[in-house]
Amino acid sequence: MTAILLTPAQRKEHRSGAHHLDPVVMIGGDGLTPAVRKEVDAALNAHGLIKVRVFSDDRPAREAMLATLADELGAAPIQHIGKLLVLWRPVPPKEKAEREDRMPGPRVVKLVSFSKSGNHRATIKKVKVFGNERVAAGGQIKRAKKRVVSVKKRQTD
Repeated sequence: MTAILLTPAQRKEHRSGAHHLDPVVMIGGDGLTPAVRKEVDAALNAHGLIKVRVFSDDRPAREAMLATLADELGAAPIQHIGKLLVLWRPVPPKEKAEREDRMPGPRVVKLVSFSKSGNHRATIKKVKVFGNERVAAGGQIKRAKKRVVSVKKRQTD
């Protein structure tokens, strides 16, 4: 993979976004091991914009690490300041598996009952309503009924 090329304005935007971030991956004395590459790749997939701390005093080696990581992982090198490296890669869209047999889940419903005289505050009660229940008039919770469809309507569908 090749590194992503960004305009200076895009790089500036990502630099400002990385300002408050803490380093996610630390590179020790062993340098860029396969385990470090794997962790950086996982962090880029999860966050998109990450900081990497390098515990090395050799500046050319840190620059080489930044270039290597960006090149191998298809990321954009954003910044190299001190012992921190900032990398960015667009987060891949997460695939959501939709189940066909899924039923509606529980939801919280507010039941408001006003005072009869109108001089007092209304009372608010929060109730959890499950997927097979409904709120009827008067704030009662009843089980949802299966809809009865006539024979004629069933034939047209």
